[in-house]
Amino acid sequence: MVRDFDLLAELTETSGAPGYESRIRDIVRRELEGVADEIRTDSMGNVVGTIRGSENPEYEVAVAAHMDEIGFMVRHVTDEGFLQVDALGGWDPRILRAKRVTVHTEEGDLPGVIGSPPPHTLDEEDIEESDEVQDIYIDMGLDGADVAEAVSKGDIVTMDQTTDRVGSMVTGKSMDDRVCLYAMLRAAAAIEPPVTVHFAATVQEEVGLRGAHALGVDLDPDLAIALDVTVANDVPQIDSEADYVTELGDGAAIKLKDSSVITNPKVHKRLRTVAETNDIPYQLEVLPQGGTDTAGFQNAAGAKPVGALSVPTRYLHTTTEMADEDDVAAVVDLLVAFLESESGDHDYTL
Repeated sequence: MVRDFDLLAELTETSGAPGYESRIRDIVRRELEGVADEIRTDSMGNVVGTIRGSENPEYEVAVAAHMDEIGFMVRHVTDEGFLQVDALGGWDPRILRAKRVTVHTEEGDLPGVIGSPPPHTLDEEDIEESDEVQDIYIDMGLDGADVAEAVSKGDIVTMDQTTDRVGSMVTGKSMDDRVCLYAMLRAAAAIEPPVTVHFAATVQEEVGLRGAHALGVDLDPDLAIALDVTVANDVPQIDSEADYVTELGDGAAIKLKDSSVITNPKVHKRLRTVAETNDIPYQLEVLPQGGTDTAGFQNAAGAKPVGALSVPTRYLHTTTEMADEDDVAAVVDLLVAFLESESGDHDYTL
């Protein structure tokens, strides 16, 4: 079970689109205060909390989880007061109709609704037409003059959703990747590592792993472990075993590959060994599509051994993403056990 549900809810409900992660950044810095020996923020907005190693401080491990969530940027305000937007990250336009949003203006947050014409007004051709992000409009419930005064081109829009427990699951928006940010912060608070660990909350992952690429150069760690969600396709709509990635409730996912990275075999083997030694449930992940911050560290400053842990998650990139609380706890436990057993003496060269 998630051991600090209030923190997870705060992280997931707080807004932070790519390039505009300031509210999440404030939470991360608050949680690292008194935990990390040093906290710093770079010019992109990445936050790094460093805990110095008690035995081998010269050996450095980077642990990364990204702060940003998919969102939108206002590109036009119509004369009638409707907003047209540009996507920040990979949206499935089919799920956007009739959703509540928050528009982040210079003067404060305003509520809005993504409009959806009633079926009574649609003909067969309209119903069969494919949705595109550029075709959606946001209704502010105000007349055109008031919207034009309040909202500017470039303002950010995020989804409006609460985080709740549903059975043994937790569901809400931006579980990608706030559930892993939660796991990283919990691990940071729990360990006294033998080696130096940089806990990195990265920016702009959803638009090309940009924060992690920069940190790979700036930190230049000896080893990097990224945390992200992965596809759990244990749902009725997926009926082919060939499409299998992970299942909720089967434990932490140890990544073997995704479309951006093939993890170091010695690193993922040690992750499996640590999990088995400590009776931590795990499963192996092969993700056909989708990239993670793991790739940002692999060769940014020369060749680096990398590994990744994932939280299996249903309904990714929607407003109702769902994860199993026990899987989240398994990721925390495995990360802690791995870091506490990292002496710097393991040879990850191939």
